[in-house]
Amino acid sequence: MIERRKFAELGGADHGWLKAKHHFSFARYYDPSRMGWGALRVWNDDEIAAGSGFPSHPHADMEIITYVRDGAITHQDSMGNTGRTEAGDVQVMSAGSGVRHSEFNLEDETTRLFQIWIEPTESGGRPSWGAKQFPKGDRSGRFVTLASGFDGDEEALRIRADARVLGATIKAGERVTLTLDPIGHAYLVPATGVLEVGGVRIEARDGAAIHGEEAVEVVGVEDAEVVLVEAA
Repeated sequence: MIERRKFAELGGADHGWLKAKHHFSFARYYDPSRMGWGALRVWNDDEIAAGSGFPSHPHADMEIITYVRDGAITHQDSMGNTGRTEAGDVQVMSAGSGVRHSEFNLEDETTRLFQIWIEPTESGGRPSWGAKQFPKGDRSGRFVTLASGFDGDEEALRIRADARVLGATIKAGERVTLTLDPIGHAYLVPATGVLEVGGVRIEARDGAAIHGEEAVEVVGVEDAEVVLVEAA
């Protein structure tokens, strides 16, 4: 099963400084048929105006992954961490038993990012934060693991979930085969470009919900930058 979820049909909100689209129920957007996809609970497509952002607020028992598409985001938290994550790179926060953090766009341009929440395998634990650069050239024509809770993904950022986050850049005409767990849940979103996923056309910022597939062929219709979550 591969279901296209069109960007134009997603829920969302416009707060002026923040324009957000929600692939799943979030905040005031509620759709009982879209409460998550396996352990994947949130996928927000956020545009944050220059000089604005999310002031300090709490989280607990959630793995929060931020994939920056344009611009940069500056993180600060109650653990004493501070960091700036640029376009193409990733930060991960394991909220654990509880943490406060802020995320601000201190740049002179709009920051665009994917904010992804995955439910952890266990509640509680000490919170943590990390960030890493992932050059787009290293994932040309292939999927690279960006964050993972599985053994064997040592180069990826660690999360406390039976899930992984992958990224790829796929040129027009390229074909990449995804091997998946057929009893798991995969969710794919092109940040840019157009793809065919198992024969289904997926345009920029659409979602592709995949389940029950052991292998899916991803074909570049246009040059595309892609993010994928595999979750239990």
